[in-house]
Amino acid sequence: MTNFIIKTHRVGTIYSKPHLFLLNKGMNSGKPQKEPFTNSFVIIFQNEEDCESLFFIAYSLWQTKFWHQHLVGSVIPFLRLPDFKKQFNPQASLMMVEHEQHQKNVAALKLLEKKEKQYKEDMMLINDIRRAILYRYCRK
Repeated sequence: MTNFIIKTHRVGTIYSKPHLFLLNKGMNSGKPQKEPFTNSFVIIFQNEEDCESLFFIAYSLWQTKFWHQHLVGSVIPFLRLPDFKKQFNPQASLMMVEHEQHQKNVAALKLLEKKEKQYKEDMMLINDIRRAILYRYCRK
């Protein structure tokens, strides 16, 4: 299992080692991102490969709404740091047991992310062309 440190992110803190941020407030708690959130935890790693690998584990947990059962609070639900640490470590270990399958899943998720980005760019180009045609049509 990879070694990492989980702690609460403080605004303005700069991390020299590879790291990722996880949102800890609201219904999107557990959402991973490379850029800091205002209310987030930070996971600090020793190397970039571990960071990349655990990013997709955290992404999977967020997408499957794994953290919803651990949210507390009535108006703005949030995730407590001790609860997060207690659940994240065993869940990450469980998901990485079969390392080869984990690597295949990560590769598939990366490919899907790349295709989604390409699709969004294509949709933006289609909308730009549509707007240009409609603009020319209306100017006649």
